[in-house]
Formats: sequence, C-alpha cells, structure tokens
Amino acid sequence: MMRQTMRYLALTLVAVTIVGCMKRVDHPQMVDELPSIYPDYTGVTIPVGIAPLNFSAADDEVELIDVRVRGSKGGELHVQGQWADFDIEEWHRLTGQNQGGRLTLTVAMLTRNVWRQYKDFHIDISPEPLGEWGLTYRRIAPGYETYTWMGLFQRDLSTFKETPFMLSTSIVGCVNCHTSRQTDPSRMVFHVRGKNSATVVQNEGRREILRAVNDSLGGAMVYPYWHPSGNYCAFSTNDTQQSFHASGPKRIEVFDNHSDVVVYHAESHRIITSPLLSAEDWSENVPVFSADGRTLFFLTAPQHEFPRDIKAHRYSLCRIGFDPQTGTFGERVDTVINAERVGKSVTWPRPSYDGRWLLFTLADYGYFSVWHDESDQFLLDLRTGDVRELAELNSPRADSYHNWSVNSRWVVFTSRRDDGLYTRLYLAAIDSCGHAAKPFLLPQRHPKEYYRNSMYSFNTPDFTLTEVDFDAQAAGREIRSRNRIDTHM
Repeated sequence: MMRQTMRYLALTLVAVTIVGCMKRVDHPQMVDELPSIYPDYTGVTIPVGIAPLNFSAADDEVELIDVRVRGSKGGELHVQGQWADFDIEEWHRLTGQNQGGRLTLTVAMLTRNVWRQYKDFHIDISPEPLGEWGLTYRRIAPGYETYTWMGLFQRDLSTFKETPFMLSTSIVGCVNCHTSRQTDPSRMVFHVRGKNSATVVQNEGRREILRAVNDSLGGAMVYPYWHPSGNYCAFSTNDTQQSFHASGPKRIEVFDNHSDVVVYHAESHRIITSPLLSAEDWSENVPVFSADGRTLFFLTAPQHEFPRDIKAHRYSLCRIGFDPQTGTFGERVDTVINAERVGKSVTWPRPSYDGRWLLFTLADYGYFSVWHDESDQFLLDLRTGDVRELAELNSPRADSYHNWSVNSRWVVFTSRRDDGLYTRLYLAAIDSCGHAAKPFLLPQRHPKEYYRNSMYSFNTPDFTLTEVDFDAQAAGREIRSRNRIDTHM
C-alpha cells in the first residue's frame, strides 16, 4: 500500500512539474493568419484512431509552441513545448469522441519572449473509419547507383511504431514490389533482385520461393496484383534498364527493353498467357484486376528504341476479360484511356475495392513516374467513364505510387512535394462522389526531426488489415539457398 501511495505521489509530482513548467500565454499579439507549422495539418481530414498529428513551428526561431484543441462534440487537449506532442491515449479519446465532427486548434508561438497567437484552424474527423491496422512500404535511399541497404517495413497507424519485416541484408539483394491481396497480408508477394533473384509468395501461412526468371517468361516477375479470390496473381515480366540524363532537371529514366503480362495460378504454379498480352513490338505492363475479378486492366505502349526515343514512349490503359472459373482471358482488348489522344502516359492503375473508381497517374512519358515532377493523379469513374484530375492530391512535384484502403474511402500515395528529393507518404480521404480531402503527411512523434534526419525515401506503400506475420530469418535462408519452385505454362 505504501509503495502504491509513493508511486501515486511521484506521478502527481511529475504532472505538477509539467504543468508548472508551462509558460502562461498572457496578452499575446494577435496575428490574422494561419500558423506556419510543419507538417501542414491545417484543414486536413483524418480517420478515428490515427496516431496524433504532432507538429512543430515551421520557423526554427520559435522557442515554444502552445496548442489548445477543442472538439466540436466535446473534449479538450492542451500541450506546450518545443513541438506539439500529444498523448496517444488522450488523442484517441478526443478523436473518437468527435468522429464525424471537427477539432479546432488554437496555436500560439513564443519567439524572443513575445507570444503571438494565430487564427484557429480545423481538423475534420471523418465519419468513415480507416478499417486498416497500418501501412506497409519500402524504405530506400533516394539515389540510383546500386542497392545497399533497403527494406520492407510496416507501420502501426494508431501509434508511431515502425518495424521491418524483410531487409535486403537478409538476402543480399534488392526487395521490392510487395503486394497483399486487398490489404490482407496472409496472401502476400514480393520480388527479389540480384544474384538471389526470386519471387516470394506467402499464401495462408505457406511460403514458396519461385524462380523469378525463366526462358518462357522473358523477364522477371514484377509489379504483382492479386485476384480478389486469392487464387491468381497477375505479373508483368520486365527486362528493366535505367539511363541518365546528361542535362536538364531530370536525373534518370527507367524503361523496359521488353515486358509482357501474365497471370500466375498459385495452387498449380501455372503461368497463364495470351497473345493479346504479349504482342510483338508492344510493351504490356503493370496489370491489376478489377474488384469483381472479371477484368484485367494493364498498360500497353509500342516498343521504341531506348534510350533514344524515351520521350515518345507513352502507355495507354487497356482491359481484357478474365474468367476466374476457367482461368482464361477474353478474346479482345479494349482501350480505356488512349495515350495518343490525351498526349500523356498512363501508369500505376489501381481500382478501388468497391468497384467504383480507378486511380492512376499521368506523366509526360514512360511509366516510372516517381522520377517525373510533372506526374499527377487522376480518377476514372468506372460507371460513367468520366476522368478528372484529383487536383486536391496533386502538387508541383512527383505524386504517384498510390493504393486504396479496403473500404475504398482512403488512399495512401507518395509525393516529393516536401523537398523535391525524398518521397514521403501522404494519406487522404475520398468520399462517395470521388472528391478527395486535403492530404496529410504520415504522422511521426517528432516530425520535423524525423523527416530532416531520415536518409531514406518511402515507396510502393499499401494499407494492411493486420500486422504482417512473416518469418524474415527463415525466408532469408530459403532465398539464399537458391532452391526455387519452377513455374510452367
């Protein structure tokens, strides 16, 4: 009992000390503008349960920041410090109480012993839940020389906890293109490049290491996308190369000397092909299944002489029927978005899981849009065929690599809008009419310090329904062993 009493007194003294250290914001100068904060969380929409949106003053000269948060349906928080550092449990309680409402934030900043109080801003709490445990993504240096250290990571979106589930050091190679079936990591696939090249498939607890390249495929199995049934996985087979610009703002181009589209049947290890998806003198690429699994979308472009004609290389978005009962393709290809007609190149198509939308990127040419500052995101209405730019998500820098939440109300994407060099993750709400809210940067406990000190980019993000259960050590041994399962036609 005495020990409990002493512990209570210690906690009480700590709380009193924290409150006592707060400086009173007396008679601040009123500033008729929004506070300049990093990250810019003014006017964003967030889901219940997201980690706290901690932020700092954008100006490094600010000594203290004082933040009061009031919920439209009740509840209040007050923090003061070098940055707004909200308690996770209190933040969750406040956002839960105000689901479908909004938070109003009052910010004051202390600089050279002068407090300035800024106009209030709002954060809306969406009525739509996120429905996901977290995110998966790759962390990689922003260069392009050779792969050194990189990894596949997962992040609990309700906290700031990040953990790797596969590192390049475990396999002596490059890990990329990880994909789960509709955000469910019990069915997951990723590609390994390098001397230990492989396609790693985890299916309901069973892990298989496929031979990534063989004579019949003509290229590595990359850019996977699961069929909604989990019985099939579409791949493109790419002979990928890179080239460097001698001048101008662009640094690098990535292109394929050859690429086709195939579908892999997970149970039989059979590769299903069609002459319509492996046309001579054409490059088929980045396949994705529709939400009902009866259509396969893919990119296609006439093959060019690379790197000489790279700026003429534009991909159209096409589709072909697919019968999941028989594992067969339709007999014709329809063009959904014609590259020559729009004067742009389509890349990274991603259908929403409710079957309503298809989110894609347009760039001037090619498909590796992460290196193209002009790349922007567009939304195709699959019911009407209408296309519009999602200007709400776009920036003057490269915006690409997007994926949907399983309830089709949230998207995650990469952007270089912050500094033009590092790709970082942004999340945004999308309503039933296809309108997106202002995106927000992935929260970190001390975001200014975290993003300034991080030497790695984020890419190929996806949501994940649950924490990824993957035995990296065992998988590393299997990949290094060079034992492989052969696929067959």
